[in-house]
Amino acid sequence: MNTFNTIPRRVVTGEKEGRSVISSDAEAKNVSEHFPGLIISDIWATDSSPAALDKELDIENTAFPITPTRGTYFRYVSIPPDDQLGIVAQPGTPHPLMHQTDTLDYIIIASGEIYLVLDDEETKLKVGDIVIQRGTNHAWSNRSDQPCIQIAVLIDAKSVPNQ
Repeated sequence: MNTFNTIPRRVVTGEKEGRSVISSDAEAKNVSEHFPGLIISDIWATDSSPAALDKELDIENTAFPITPTRGTYFRYVSIPPDDQLGIVAQPGTPHPLMHQTDTLDYIIIASGEIYLVLDDEETKLKVGDIVIQRGTNHAWSNRSDQPCIQIAVLIDAKSVPNQ
């Protein structure tokens, strides 16, 4: 059973008169459905490192993230089962959602299960599993009958030529 809401709650802290406060507490506004049932909410982004604590960026919600140069992206993703998306992986061909980003991604599986599909192998991930995705070609394949919730932090990175 999915215990997460489709739209996540976002709580942001700040300071007022030298004291810590809650600056905002509401459902995330940047939520979209890119494919039927594929819910993506880009929660927060930064455009520098170290990050400016007093700055909030406007984020364009896209199916594949556009991480700011020297920045980060914090993303909530609800991935429905492949059959709900009409995805049928054909043996010997790349997964239809195979993609690559120039980011270092920290991904936590918060609910459900999903397969991480790479060029030549795959692995099944369950609740609590963590993926360190280092700019490789990959796809997510949900072969269950329930959505999978991922929480991800994407960090701008530079590619290293094959050695």
